[in-house]
Amino acid sequence: MPRAKKAKLKYPRVLLKLSGEALAGDKGTGFDFQVITKYAREIKRIADAGAQVGLVIGGGNIVRGSLLSKMGMDRVSADYMGMLGTVINALAFQDILEREGLDTRVMTAIRMEELAEPFIRRRAQRHLEKGRAVIFAAGTGNPYFSTDTAAVLRGIQMKADVIIKATNVDGVYSADPKTTPSAKKYSKISYRDVMHAELGVMDQTAITLCKENSLPLIVLDINQPGAVMKAIRGEKVGTLVS
Repeated sequence: MPRAKKAKLKYPRVLLKLSGEALAGDKGTGFDFQVITKYAREIKRIADAGAQVGLVIGGGNIVRGSLLSKMGMDRVSADYMGMLGTVINALAFQDILEREGLDTRVMTAIRMEELAEPFIRRRAQRHLEKGRAVIFAAGTGNPYFSTDTAAVLRGIQMKADVIIKATNVDGVYSADPKTTPSAKKYSKISYRDVMHAELGVMDQTAITLCKENSLPLIVLDINQPGAVMKAIRGEKVGTLVS
Protein backbone atom coordinates (compact mmCIF):
# COMPACT_ATOMS: atom_id res chain seq x y z
CA MET A 1 0.00 0.00 0.00
CA PRO A 2 1.40 3.44 -0.92
CA ARG A 3 2.82 5.29 2.06
CA ALA A 4 1.66 8.64 0.69
CA LYS A 5 -1.96 7.59 1.08
CA LYS A 6 -1.41 6.28 4.60
CA ALA A 7 0.16 9.55 5.68
CA LYS A 8 -3.12 11.36 5.02
CA LEU A 9 -4.98 9.25 7.55
CA LYS A 10 -5.14 10.30 11.18
CA TYR A 11 -6.11 6.74 12.12
CA PRO A 12 -4.33 4.33 9.72
CA ARG A 13 -5.33 1.20 11.67
CA VAL A 14 -8.98 0.96 12.69
CA LEU A 15 -11.13 -1.54 14.54
CA LEU A 16 -14.72 -1.23 13.33
CA LYS A 17 -17.53 -2.52 15.54
CA LEU A 18 -20.82 -3.34 13.80
CA SER A 19 -23.95 -4.61 15.47
CA GLY A 20 -25.51 -7.81 14.22
CA GLU A 21 -28.80 -5.99 13.78
CA ALA A 22 -27.11 -3.68 11.27
CA LEU A 23 -26.71 -6.65 8.91
CA ALA A 24 -30.45 -7.30 9.04
CA GLY A 25 -31.41 -3.82 7.84
CA ASP A 26 -35.11 -3.14 8.40
CA LYS A 27 -35.86 -6.86 8.70
CA GLY A 28 -34.64 -7.02 12.29
CA THR A 29 -33.35 -10.58 11.92
CA GLY A 30 -31.35 -12.52 9.36
CA PHE A 31 -29.55 -10.74 6.52
CA ASP A 32 -30.27 -7.88 4.17
CA PHE A 33 -27.61 -8.40 1.53
CA GLN A 34 -28.18 -5.01 -0.08
CA VAL A 35 -27.38 -3.35 3.24
CA ILE A 36 -24.38 -5.60 3.86
CA THR A 37 -23.04 -4.83 0.37
CA LYS A 38 -23.34 -1.10 1.10
CA TYR A 39 -21.30 -1.52 4.29
CA ALA A 40 -18.77 -3.71 2.49
CA ARG A 41 -18.23 -1.06 -0.18
CA GLU A 42 -17.62 1.55 2.52
CA ILE A 43 -15.00 -0.69 4.12
CA LYS A 44 -13.40 -1.38 0.72
CA ARG A 45 -13.10 2.39 0.15
CA ILE A 46 -11.26 2.97 3.42
CA ALA A 47 -8.99 -0.01 2.73
CA ASP A 48 -8.22 1.42 -0.72
CA ALA A 49 -7.30 4.69 1.01
CA GLY A 50 -4.59 2.84 2.93
CA ALA A 51 -6.38 1.99 6.18
CA GLN A 52 -5.80 -1.38 7.85
CA VAL A 53 -9.20 -2.68 8.92
CA GLY A 54 -10.24 -5.08 11.65
CA LEU A 55 -13.92 -5.79 12.31
CA VAL A 56 -15.99 -7.19 15.14
CA ILE A 57 -19.64 -7.94 14.35
CA GLY A 58 -22.31 -8.67 16.94
CA GLY A 59 -24.74 -11.55 16.66
CA GLY A 60 -28.05 -9.93 17.56
CA ASN A 61 -29.64 -10.65 14.17
CA ILE A 62 -29.08 -14.38 14.76
CA VAL A 63 -29.32 -14.90 18.52
CA ARG A 64 -28.85 -12.79 21.64
CA GLY A 65 -27.30 -14.70 24.51
CA SER A 66 -28.43 -12.15 27.10
CA LEU A 67 -32.04 -12.43 25.91
CA LEU A 68 -31.99 -16.24 26.04
CA SER A 69 -30.57 -16.01 29.54
CA LYS A 70 -33.46 -13.78 30.64
CA MET A 71 -35.85 -16.39 29.24
CA GLY A 72 -34.40 -18.95 31.64
CA MET A 73 -31.61 -20.55 29.65
CA ASP A 74 -28.27 -21.22 31.31
CA ARG A 75 -26.22 -18.02 30.82
CA VAL A 76 -23.04 -19.78 29.76
CA SER A 77 -24.80 -21.88 27.09
CA ALA A 78 -26.74 -18.84 25.91
CA ASP A 79 -23.56 -16.78 25.54
CA TYR A 80 -21.85 -19.53 23.56
CA MET A 81 -24.85 -19.59 21.22
CA GLY A 82 -24.43 -15.83 20.80
CA MET A 83 -20.75 -16.34 19.96
CA LEU A 84 -21.68 -18.83 17.24
CA GLY A 85 -24.09 -16.22 15.86
CA THR A 86 -21.16 -13.83 15.43
CA VAL A 87 -19.29 -16.51 13.46
CA ILE A 88 -22.25 -16.88 11.08
CA ASN A 89 -22.24 -13.10 10.57
CA ALA A 90 -18.48 -13.03 10.05
CA LEU A 91 -18.64 -15.68 7.31
CA ALA A 92 -21.48 -13.85 5.57
CA PHE A 93 -19.65 -10.52 5.73
CA GLN A 94 -16.41 -12.12 4.52
CA ASP A 95 -18.19 -13.43 1.43
CA ILE A 96 -19.56 -9.98 0.56
CA LEU A 97 -16.24 -8.21 1.23
CA GLU A 98 -14.41 -10.61 -1.05
CA ARG A 99 -17.03 -10.12 -3.77
CA GLU A 100 -16.14 -6.42 -3.53
CA GLY A 101 -12.47 -7.30 -4.05
CA LEU A 102 -11.15 -7.02 -0.48
CA ASP A 103 -9.07 -9.98 0.69
CA THR A 104 -10.52 -10.98 4.07
CA ARG A 105 -9.75 -13.40 6.89
CA VAL A 106 -12.04 -14.59 9.68
CA MET A 107 -10.34 -15.37 12.99
CA THR A 108 -12.29 -16.96 15.84
CA ALA A 109 -11.77 -17.00 19.59
CA ILE A 110 -13.21 -20.54 19.62
CA ARG A 111 -11.28 -23.00 17.50
CA MET A 112 -13.11 -24.19 14.37
CA GLU A 113 -10.37 -24.61 11.79
CA GLU A 114 -12.67 -25.95 9.08
CA LEU A 115 -14.37 -22.55 8.97
CA ALA A 116 -11.81 -19.97 10.00
CA GLU A 117 -8.38 -19.37 11.49
CA PRO A 118 -7.91 -19.44 15.27
CA PHE A 119 -7.11 -16.02 16.71
CA ILE A 120 -3.34 -15.59 16.96
CA ARG A 121 -2.32 -12.00 17.62
CA ARG A 122 0.85 -11.89 15.52
CA ARG A 123 -0.83 -13.64 12.59
CA ALA A 124 -3.73 -11.18 12.75
CA GLN A 125 -1.31 -8.25 12.73
CA ARG A 126 0.46 -9.73 9.71
CA HIS A 127 -2.85 -10.04 7.84
CA LEU A 128 -3.51 -6.34 8.49
CA GLU A 129 -0.02 -5.39 7.34
CA LYS A 130 -0.65 -7.27 4.08
CA GLY A 131 -3.79 -5.23 3.45
CA ARG A 132 -6.30 -7.92 4.39
CA ALA A 133 -9.40 -7.09 6.39
CA VAL A 134 -9.67 -9.28 9.48
CA ILE A 135 -13.03 -10.16 11.03
CA PHE A 136 -12.70 -11.22 14.66
CA ALA A 137 -15.52 -13.61 15.54
CA ALA A 138 -16.81 -15.49 18.61
CA GLY A 139 -16.29 -12.53 20.94
CA THR A 140 -13.55 -13.07 23.51
CA GLY A 141 -14.32 -16.80 23.59
CA ASN A 142 -15.65 -16.41 27.13
CA PRO A 143 -19.22 -16.03 28.43
CA TYR A 144 -20.29 -12.85 30.25
CA PHE A 145 -18.30 -10.60 27.90
CA SER A 146 -20.05 -8.57 25.20
CA THR A 147 -18.92 -8.08 21.62
CA ASP A 148 -18.28 -4.42 22.56
CA THR A 149 -15.67 -5.64 25.04
CA ALA A 150 -14.32 -8.06 22.43
CA ALA A 151 -13.98 -5.19 19.93
CA VAL A 152 -11.98 -3.06 22.35
CA LEU A 153 -9.83 -6.02 23.41
CA ARG A 154 -9.00 -6.88 19.79
CA GLY A 155 -8.35 -3.21 19.08
CA ILE A 156 -5.81 -3.06 21.89
CA GLN A 157 -4.19 -6.33 20.81
CA MET A 158 -3.95 -5.12 17.21
CA LYS A 159 -2.57 -1.74 18.31
CA ALA A 160 -5.45 -0.01 16.54
CA ASP A 161 -5.37 3.78 16.40
CA VAL A 162 -9.12 4.08 16.99
CA ILE A 163 -12.26 2.08 17.67
CA ILE A 164 -15.19 3.08 15.48
CA LYS A 165 -18.60 1.98 16.71
CA ALA A 166 -20.86 2.14 13.67
CA THR A 167 -24.51 2.44 14.71
CA ASN A 168 -27.82 3.78 13.42
CA VAL A 169 -27.38 6.97 15.46
CA ASP A 170 -25.05 9.81 14.44
CA GLY A 171 -23.23 10.07 17.77
CA VAL A 172 -23.60 10.06 21.54
CA TYR A 173 -26.58 11.86 23.06
CA SER A 174 -27.51 12.76 26.62
CA ALA A 175 -30.61 10.57 26.20
CA ASP A 176 -32.21 8.45 23.49
CA PRO A 177 -32.89 10.97 20.67
CA LYS A 178 -35.74 8.79 19.39
CA THR A 179 -37.71 9.15 22.62
CA THR A 180 -36.25 12.45 23.84
CA PRO A 181 -36.18 15.01 21.01
CA SER A 182 -34.49 17.56 23.30
CA ALA A 183 -31.51 15.23 23.92
CA LYS A 184 -28.14 16.93 23.51
CA LYS A 185 -25.62 15.53 21.05
CA TYR A 186 -21.98 15.57 22.11
CA SER A 187 -19.26 16.23 19.56
CA LYS A 188 -16.69 15.16 22.14
CA ILE A 189 -16.99 13.57 25.57
CA SER A 190 -14.62 11.93 28.06
CA TYR A 191 -14.62 8.28 29.07
CA ARG A 192 -15.27 9.35 32.63
CA ASP A 193 -18.40 11.33 31.70
CA VAL A 194 -19.72 8.43 29.61
CA MET A 195 -19.31 6.06 32.56
CA HIS A 196 -20.65 8.52 35.13
CA ALA A 197 -23.77 9.35 33.10
CA GLU A 198 -24.21 5.69 32.05
CA LEU A 199 -24.85 6.81 28.47
CA GLY A 200 -24.82 3.26 27.09
CA VAL A 201 -22.29 3.96 24.34
CA MET A 202 -20.66 0.63 25.13
CA ASP A 203 -20.78 -1.48 28.25
CA GLN A 204 -18.70 -0.31 31.22
CA THR A 205 -16.02 -2.98 30.74
CA ALA A 206 -15.38 -1.84 27.17
CA ILE A 207 -15.26 1.85 28.10
CA THR A 208 -12.92 1.10 31.02
CA LEU A 209 -10.56 -0.77 28.68
CA CYS A 210 -10.57 2.20 26.29
CA LYS A 211 -9.81 4.59 29.14
CA GLU A 212 -7.01 2.50 30.63
CA ASN A 213 -5.34 2.15 27.23
CA SER A 214 -6.02 5.71 25.99
CA LEU A 215 -7.76 4.26 22.93
CA PRO A 216 -10.07 6.81 21.26
CA LEU A 217 -13.61 5.75 20.37
CA ILE A 218 -15.72 7.33 17.63
CA VAL A 219 -19.45 6.69 17.52
CA LEU A 220 -21.05 7.44 14.16
CA ASP A 221 -23.92 6.58 11.83
CA ILE A 222 -22.82 3.82 9.45
CA ASN A 223 -25.69 4.74 7.09
CA GLN A 224 -24.25 8.22 6.50
CA PRO A 225 -22.25 7.95 3.24
CA GLY A 226 -18.54 8.51 3.77
CA ALA A 227 -18.80 8.80 7.56
CA VAL A 228 -16.14 6.17 8.28
CA MET A 229 -13.77 7.71 5.73
CA LYS A 230 -14.18 11.13 7.32
CA ALA A 231 -13.51 9.66 10.76
CA ILE A 232 -10.22 7.98 9.81
CA ARG A 233 -9.07 11.20 8.11
CA GLY A 234 -9.64 13.02 11.39
CA GLU A 235 -12.60 15.08 10.20
CA LYS A 236 -15.37 15.88 12.66
CA VAL A 237 -18.06 13.25 12.43
CA GLY A 238 -20.19 11.57 15.09
CA THR A 239 -18.88 11.75 18.66
CA LEU A 240 -15.30 11.32 19.84
CA VAL A 241 -14.92 9.64 23.22
CA SER A 242 -11.42 10.12 24.60
